[in-house]
Amino acid sequence: MSDQRPDWLFVDGSSFIFRAFHGVPRSVRAPDGHLVNAVRGFMETLVRLIGDRRPRRVAVADDADWRPAWRVELIPGYKAHRTAEPVPPELEPQMPIVREFLAAIGVDFVGVPGYEAEDVIAAWTSNDPGTMEIASGDRDLFALVEDPRVRVLYPERAGLAVVDEADVSRRYGIPGRSYADFAILRGDPSDGLPGLKGVGAVAAAALVRAHGGVPGVIRDARLSDSDRDYLARALQVVTPARQLNVALPSGRRHAYPADRAALHRLGEVHGVSATADRLVHALAATVAAGDSDA
Repeated sequence: MSDQRPDWLFVDGSSFIFRAFHGVPRSVRAPDGHLVNAVRGFMETLVRLIGDRRPRRVAVADDADWRPAWRVELIPGYKAHRTAEPVPPELEPQMPIVREFLAAIGVDFVGVPGYEAEDVIAAWTSNDPGTMEIASGDRDLFALVEDPRVRVLYPERAGLAVVDEADVSRRYGIPGRSYADFAILRGDPSDGLPGLKGVGAVAAAALVRAHGGVPGVIRDARLSDSDRDYLARALQVVTPARQLNVALPSGRRHAYPADRAALHRLGEVHGVSATADRLVHALAATVAAGDSDA
């Protein structure tokens, strides 16, 4: 993919809403005192992403299920940390506010029951031949990188890292499309993946290079029955569900906002009118730029 504006920007909504909640001060509150730090922070993130990347279309994916039962059945420890507190109590009431703002502005915010945001994004990448950038703080989405069509915008201390196949190779010493295989073999505590016993990052990368990925390891490597079983199950759990039946959203309106009266009311009630206006202006600029491209 060149440095030209992408056809799509897919945003991992849950990832960036959580980052906003933990990164924006709790002093950000509505006129009546209720907390809106995640609401403001997430919309400001969209403003920056859209302004910097200038996508032709934008869609946000949601975690309709934080810990899908079908994944837990395969790997019982999958994202077990989410069972105690799936959504922080101060964030939970802000989630519907985010949805209301995006609906009033006209940004598609899509979740599918029983699936995570990464699955929705994976399905979208399979439903359009255009160039795509995926904004997410979840490294699982590195599995979708595909030169020259798909890359990931990954937040780091220095800013957004643009992760393509070369960057995956640089980071992990593996072929650029092999991140899921690497994570399965090495393990990932944040996802509750145990990995193969005694296999760290270096050994996992070597296994990927030698066998081409987890299927090759299962086929060719000397494994115990329990290791072979784990790899087969983990492959189903970790690989984003590209075949998920979810339509590609429109991703763009002819004009923003979608509902000016509703947006004005939301801005007044929650005290974030200025931020909402900046997001509307950023989106309107993508429409103007698209018209100039035509």
